[in-house]
Amino acid sequence: MLKKTLWINGMEKKIVAEADESLANVLRKQLHLTGTKVGCDQGQCGACSVIMDGKVVRSCITKMRRVPDNAAVTTIEGIGQPGNLHALQLAWMVHGGAQCGFCTPGFIVAAKGLLDTNPNPSREDVRDWFQKHRNACRCTGYKQLVDAVMDAAKVVRGDMSMQDLAFKLPEDGHVWGGSMPRPSAEAKVTGTWDFGRDLGLFMPENTLQLALVQAEVSHANIKSIDTSEAEKMPGVHAVLTHKDVKGKNRITGLITFPTNKGDGWDRPILCDTKIHQYGDAMAIVCADTEANARAAAKKVKVDLEELPAYMSAPEAMAEDAIEIHPGTPNVYFEQKIAKGEDTASVFEKAEAVVEGDYYVGRQPHMPIEPDVGFAYLNENNKLVIQSKSIGLNLHLAMIAPGMGVELEDVIMVQNPTGGTFGYKFSPTMEALVGVAALATGRPVFLSYDYHQQQTYTGKRSPFITNVRLAANKEGKFLGMETDWSVDHGPYSEFGDLLTLRGAQYIGAGYDIANIRGEGRTVCTNHAWGSAFRGYGSPESEFPSEVLIDELAEKLGMDPFELRYKNVYRPGSTTPTGQEPEVYSLPEMMDKLRPKYEEACKRAKANSTNDVKRGVGISVGVYGAGLDGPDTAQVDLELNEDNSVTAYTTWHDHGQGADMGLLGTVHEALRPLGLSAEQIHLVMNDTEKCPDGGPAGGSRSQGVIGRAAIAAAENLLSAMRKDNGFMTYEEMKAAGREMRYSGSWSAPAANCDENGQGNPFALYMYAVFMSEVAVEVATGKTEVERMVMVADPGVVNNRLVVDGQNYGGLAQGVGLALSEDYEDIQKHSTLIGAGFPYIKQIPDDIELMYVESPRPEGPFGASGVGELPLTSPHASIINAIANACGARVHELPARPEKVLAAMPK
Repeated sequence: MLKKTLWINGMEKKIVAEADESLANVLRKQLHLTGTKVGCDQGQCGACSVIMDGKVVRSCITKMRRVPDNAAVTTIEGIGQPGNLHALQLAWMVHGGAQCGFCTPGFIVAAKGLLDTNPNPSREDVRDWFQKHRNACRCTGYKQLVDAVMDAAKVVRGDMSMQDLAFKLPEDGHVWGGSMPRPSAEAKVTGTWDFGRDLGLFMPENTLQLALVQAEVSHANIKSIDTSEAEKMPGVHAVLTHKDVKGKNRITGLITFPTNKGDGWDRPILCDTKIHQYGDAMAIVCADTEANARAAAKKVKVDLEELPAYMSAPEAMAEDAIEIHPGTPNVYFEQKIAKGEDTASVFEKAEAVVEGDYYVGRQPHMPIEPDVGFAYLNENNKLVIQSKSIGLNLHLAMIAPGMGVELEDVIMVQNPTGGTFGYKFSPTMEALVGVAALATGRPVFLSYDYHQQQTYTGKRSPFITNVRLAANKEGKFLGMETDWSVDHGPYSEFGDLLTLRGAQYIGAGYDIANIRGEGRTVCTNHAWGSAFRGYGSPESEFPSEVLIDELAEKLGMDPFELRYKNVYRPGSTTPTGQEPEVYSLPEMMDKLRPKYEEACKRAKANSTNDVKRGVGISVGVYGAGLDGPDTAQVDLELNEDNSVTAYTTWHDHGQGADMGLLGTVHEALRPLGLSAEQIHLVMNDTEKCPDGGPAGGSRSQGVIGRAAIAAAENLLSAMRKDNGFMTYEEMKAAGREMRYSGSWSAPAANCDENGQGNPFALYMYAVFMSEVAVEVATGKTEVERMVMVADPGVVNNRLVVDGQNYGGLAQGVGLALSEDYEDIQKHSTLIGAGFPYIKQIPDDIELMYVESPRPEGPFGASGVGELPLTSPHASIINAIANACGARVHELPARPEKVLAAMPK
């Protein structure tokens, strides 16, 4: 132990701490300054940044023995508080810099350190500073963070006032279509938005801290689990195994299609007979402290019989491969596509045919906040589970039978969430904390470290794809043949639905009359496949978008013109045979054309023998919804003060659910003349809210938005009187109800066994352009500029939509060039997995919009979240080929791959 005096935000504090304790933990756990967040806990994300004696430091790797006595430490709480903001915090709000908000305090503290030393930075100064201090953001794409610093610097210098900087509501009072900061913005920029780990510090004293005993092999039979030594360790209350699980001890994958050869009950809560992947949980240690729990977990003895590990789809499909789940074949679902005429004769008559094999890999989600959750029994003896879930009712159905509880005896709550990007569409720790709370009768808390986040949460499922494309000599597409294998890891949840995406999105955006193909879902021993932004479209649209460039080369056509000739127009249908609800792609390409022509001239003028520059484009399409008649419900309640409260599960993984619901409800209730402050939100608690459905497939704005409008119509109808609307008191006197429900189901139909149908009522469209520079000697690629023309329908909130697009484009750069989770050990950290920091993402990103009102969308809106990651990576790969002739078919396109693919 050591004793030190520290000046924390100007106040003297006497500290007694372990010499090897981190400054971050002292600030958070001893001083309860939870604005300082801990993400990677390895000094790689900057979420924990503080200023110590005038220098920005990462407090998670700053040990107390290295903190000088009388050191002055500034945390986010010392920079500004709610109602008393620093210019940086206000600028972050008005530029939409806080999306999930987990990294926000660290960025603002780091930016304060910059402005303290350089009040007049250039944009490149800001970018260099954040790169130097390892400030990592997964949500924003960084551009708006630089914008915020530049405006804050103007205020600091006196060139702009805080009043000039602040957001101002339009005179007509409209929230919809504007740029109002999201309701959670102020809490996020001040560090007062409490995430899961923060809430864990406020749990009762009798809360048990959990640690998992996890597999360090990828496939094995379990011969025995011995917990006796662990049970004797200090502070241990219990060590739980599958024997302590009261239910089926399985998480159901909710099989989507009857042709699936599995039953969905393949994922154990705690492994009982087999290990199916690295990181599988076999036991839970429940102890008084996390340190004691983790120490005891190392004492659990597991005797394993290791089995062959099939770490890719081809390995698992080999003739001599054993069944990973005995009784279910490793290829357990097949999806065909058959549209138009048989393609054999089409290809025989075609004047141009191209073919290619492609691979889009196991992209890791890499949120800055690792997975975290807790559970307890409430006063009514109901089990309450609080986590990062983005599908509360969905997860309840998936885990309750396995835990041995009835659905009505479980309450699911989403905590404020530091990004998920889809991995939390799967339950990760929900059943684990539920089982522990039921078995011990005590509150329990579980927080993953970053190694666990990487090794024991789902990843993008790799697609191995072959595509053939036929055209006439004028470039008109005549037919397409496809074959795709989906490496979905060991657990089947949503694997069949993901495989259907290959039928829906390979070749999407183009009028292709004749298509034949087949895909399959493959069980392997690598990381389980979970939803990831774009859900199947980045894997499906990459091969067709790259192949179109290869066809253009073969035909001697410009790839822009070839696409323009073939994009959806009236009379076109999607790969599933559906007529698109709008035909905006030609207008979008017209909007991009002058930018493309300028870029091509710039690339030619600026290429040298050492650095070649090129331009690439791609088209992206995604359906905004879950397949078929996707449904949501919203309740609206009139309050005593004549304000209105909205209730639903519009889950938020950083995309701005609060703003989405507020903007929609405000617009729907415009006849009442309410201000934004008069609309209250109660969200994401199954005890209080109706089911809005999970936050996936960019469905929320469209489906929940329409349900919100339906609820508003019902409330307004009940309130209506001859000369306007009744007040609360008048409603009460008339004996009217105060709470009204609205629901909506998408007018859509599921695809058949040949992939034909009308699966989505709403779609989203994009055209991407990337400009790259390739170093000829090394193959190193830098993305210098990006342009995205998007049609998300009518925009609800410009800040939210812009933020989604910037962030998705940044993830597209990572998917194209660096991100991977193939090597379990090497890729288990942010840096190891190729996380793109600010200098890897271009500052020159332009967003352009074509807002085509959607007939079925709320006030004409569609969706946006998935759209920016549909195919920007294909535009980057096409730009590399345009620059230096290197055609890369397997992602990520690391320098050595680009170098090897260059024409010799």
